[in-house]
Amino acid sequence: MVRLPGRPVTRPPRPFGQPRAPLAPPPDGPGANGDRPGVLWAAVTGRSVAGQVFVLQVVIVLLLVVSAVVAQVLQVRHDSETEARNRSLAVAQTFANAPGTAAALRTPDPTAVLQPEAEATRKATGVDFVVVMNTQGVRYTHPLPDRIGKKFVGTIGPAVAGGTVVEQVNGTLGPLVQSVVPVRDASGTVVGLVSAGITTAHTGGAADQQLPLLLAAAAAALALATAGTALVSRRLLRQTHGLGPYEMTRMYEHHDAVLHAVREGVLIVGRDGRLLLANDEAQRLLDLPEDAERRHVLDLGLDDETARLLSSGRTATDEVRLVKDRLLAINQRPTELRGGPAGSVTTLRDSTELRAVSGRAEVARERLNMLYEAGVGIGTSLDVTRTAEELAELAVPRFADFATVDLYEQVLNGEEPRPGGALRRVACVGIRKDSPLYPLDERIRFVPASPQARSLTSGQSVVEPRLRDAPGWRAQQPERTDRVLEYGIHSLITVPLRAGSLVLGLATFWRSEKPQPFDAEELALAEELVARAAVSIDNARRYTREHSMAVTLQRSLLPRTLPEQGALEIAYRYLPAQSGVGGDWFDVLPLSGARVALVVGDVVGHGLHAAATMGRLRTAVHNFSALDLPPDELLGLLDELVSRIDQDESPDEGAAVTGATCLYAVYDPVARRCTMARAGHPPPALVHPDGRVEFLELPAGPPLGLGGLPFETADLELAEGSRLVLYTDGLVEDRERDIDVGLELLGDALRRAPDASPEATCRTVLEQLPARPSDDVALIVARTRVLGADRVAQWQVPSDPAAVADVRAAVTRTLEEWGLDELAFSTELILSELVTNAIRYGRPPIEVRLLRDRTLICEVADCSTTSPHLRYAASTDEGGRGLFLVAQVAERWGTRYTPNGKIIWAEQPLP
Repeated sequence: MVRLPGRPVTRPPRPFGQPRAPLAPPPDGPGANGDRPGVLWAAVTGRSVAGQVFVLQVVIVLLLVVSAVVAQVLQVRHDSETEARNRSLAVAQTFANAPGTAAALRTPDPTAVLQPEAEATRKATGVDFVVVMNTQGVRYTHPLPDRIGKKFVGTIGPAVAGGTVVEQVNGTLGPLVQSVVPVRDASGTVVGLVSAGITTAHTGGAADQQLPLLLAAAAAALALATAGTALVSRRLLRQTHGLGPYEMTRMYEHHDAVLHAVREGVLIVGRDGRLLLANDEAQRLLDLPEDAERRHVLDLGLDDETARLLSSGRTATDEVRLVKDRLLAINQRPTELRGGPAGSVTTLRDSTELRAVSGRAEVARERLNMLYEAGVGIGTSLDVTRTAEELAELAVPRFADFATVDLYEQVLNGEEPRPGGALRRVACVGIRKDSPLYPLDERIRFVPASPQARSLTSGQSVVEPRLRDAPGWRAQQPERTDRVLEYGIHSLITVPLRAGSLVLGLATFWRSEKPQPFDAEELALAEELVARAAVSIDNARRYTREHSMAVTLQRSLLPRTLPEQGALEIAYRYLPAQSGVGGDWFDVLPLSGARVALVVGDVVGHGLHAAATMGRLRTAVHNFSALDLPPDELLGLLDELVSRIDQDESPDEGAAVTGATCLYAVYDPVARRCTMARAGHPPPALVHPDGRVEFLELPAGPPLGLGGLPFETADLELAEGSRLVLYTDGLVEDRERDIDVGLELLGDALRRAPDASPEATCRTVLEQLPARPSDDVALIVARTRVLGADRVAQWQVPSDPAAVADVRAAVTRTLEEWGLDELAFSTELILSELVTNAIRYGRPPIEVRLLRDRTLICEVADCSTTSPHLRYAASTDEGGRGLFLVAQVAERWGTRYTPNGKIIWAEQPLP
């Protein structure tokens, strides 16, 4: 044992490991006469390690026993309560379903029949009550007769509706668990209720009965555990020879510090700076003289910094010092902390080789980290340019000082690259912005001798460790390459971007700050980074190609221009989704009689299938609208079409229509009426001329393709100047907000522009949306116009062939007033044929109407549903040529059906 200065030794030293005499027990306590219980007493008092272990184990066992008892009591009570709930429910269901219960409830005095049965059941099953009541909760039975006729305490609503109720309540018998079940008659109608329950006092009885047994078992377990702990502590006390914690700690601090088997150098320096102890490893590392102990550390021939550190006694942690030719990591701690001897203890560790190994490990770790970040950070978007930028940003400045990515121009358009073509620089990242490298978006053709061209041709990476000595690279563009060398760039690695057999371009890494050129290990890292980026770039290229095809298809299916019509002033917007294309669509369809149909729809999903389905539905609406059908009938035909599409497609093809909605509206500028119907589509908004916004309450039909339910129409009158707003759900709903919030925002946007034009209204509404919404958005804003009375003329025609002449004369006068004399002859011919057919084959009343819109429209209405057909008349036929003449004179003609008959119309262009 080494005796430190300033710390007197209270007793003679003894060899390390020799047992000392056990601690003496108190003179008055057990074992005062040398008996063995004195050892156990030392353990129980807690002065030794064994005593502390004994107390700790007893406390732990006590806590475990208490926890087990509490858990068991809680479990028993929980099981009792569960049993009470199950038993009350079983008794109630059995009594409710018993033969005669439902019949007894319909007798004049149910109590007389059911009270004895209920009491017998209660006694037989051990429940506290069985109560029968009517559906209003009035009791017919109860264990306490004075409670009969009063309201039942508990929840009966779900049972009246046919369900079951199990609950805990505070009833007339006190806190209890009860169940309520319905009583049904033969037809399944609920005619009464039955409740059975058990009071809380009975449910807890099992727990109270088991509590004494649990406590006895816990006491026995505690006694056995205490006895076992005492035996273990007694054994531990003998093994430690009665040493206390402080004595054992002091012994190990003084003796283990001088062990010479440690792999680190150990020094103990006293308060006065003298070396008290140096083990063999410290002697070797510091090259100390043989008589170093007891000498001052400043006289040991150490360098000044190391000697001052050892003599100062201050705390040091892994301070690296160069001693002779070694790098030593020095740790130093004072020993007077916590009452220890004055001085300090210093450990020395030779880190010369460790530094070299750790440096290589740090480089490897950094490279693995880069590869990991490349896996999660490159390819975060399906954008070719952004993926190339992510590669360059990852490499600078951790791997290279500058990084550039050049791709074939075909790759940027989603096409396969064509070798030999020009490349375009899509990414250029560096530690500074003023580099003389080719700038972004520059078209580059590398000369065959350049490392980039050799890499593209061979498909292999190329390293140029010294650019100044690379004539092939300098031949690319001598003026620019000279500026690059003057800038300080001296080494490069160029790696082709390969995806399978395709070379998409190349990535080049440049070094300027670090003087060492790129080496083979860095080349392997560059190839791994570029290989991962190439896969992402190729995926983005394929997505760009598919996206372009889908967008082209969708654009070709949507209307490019709106047809000419005079009933509505229309503006529209279509915004594609942020990723992919969807199935949102809209259309404006001129109809007969100066009317206009507005349609907007949405096919669920994105991609080519959604766009193709949208095109099929839009074509179908075009065809159905030519029949001049009401909105509800048109949606019915469209619903049948979608159902047939789903039936015709094979499930393996995955081409079924997963959902489609549609809104169809027809506006008549003469009557100022708008007829609408919708199939699962959001309701339209109406902006009145005074700025008031209203979301129209249309009957909500099912989405297209469900079938089985009819569609309903809503007919409303619109004031001139009203704005009708039709849209798809992408305008008012997304992942971050509910549709109610979206409708409120739409209403606020429409209120901000009370007198705006349709075009301005579209701009105001779309201001609330992001530049690229998460779903497609289709928006139509239509401001109504009115075809005034000065442009409409109509006459009632008697069912008499002689009245045709009067009609011709009236039409001629009207055309003169409108300044359309040139159309008088053809109009007279058209009306003569149509009115004559109506008189001969139709049913009165017959009405003629003349409309002056963008065209001159002639309409003849009658109450017959028979439609004329165009045909060639034989040479011997007396008739059959009139409708043929009408078709030759008119620009368009047709028939539309009304609830009262039909209207035959013909249009002529205005001169």
